[in-house]
Amino acid sequence: MPQSVFNRTEEPALSSVKIAGNSTATHTVAIDALYRDHHNWLFVWLRKKLNSQHQAADIAHDTFTRILSLSHLPCLQEPRAYLVTVAKRLLIDQTRKQHIEQAYLAELTRAAEAMDRYPSAEDIAAAVQILDKISQVLAGLAEKPRQAFLLHYFDGLTHAAIATQLGVSDRMVRKYLVQSLVHCHQFHIPD
Repeated sequence: MPQSVFNRTEEPALSSVKIAGNSTATHTVAIDALYRDHHNWLFVWLRKKLNSQHQAADIAHDTFTRILSLSHLPCLQEPRAYLVTVAKRLLIDQTRKQHIEQAYLAELTRAAEAMDRYPSAEDIAAAVQILDKISQVLAGLAEKPRQAFLLHYFDGLTHAAIATQLGVSDRMVRKYLVQSLVHCHQFHIPD
């Protein structure tokens, strides 16, 4: 039976996860110990932060699911800080996705009057998923290239109009757009 990966002589909040190797058993034991020692604390912290028991339970669960998907668990000097970081990133992803969904549904409502039929729930879910993927890809860009991309491809502005709005030259706008397209191409997923 593998030994616990936590140093039990320290307080749980300050315990360190030490992984010797990349074995699946060691990885599982480390995550098991992390879960047992810190899940309740994370749930309580999230419940206070979110003021919702159900949402706190979901995010706490998703935090450990995300950690389980890692190929290896890093050496954790501050496991609670690590868990909070993962949970906060999940909250940011969730908020971003909700904003995208709300914006899409608002636009869909405005466009519904001109349409013969409403899109199906599957169409809406697929569109939100695509918009979320676009948002994730664009989040990896610097601010000005991202703005140039959005202004050109979503708002239909010309290079000159974008240059004026961003306070840069036309040549810089072209550079930003090329940079954006190269960045997006790296994330292209074939059909």
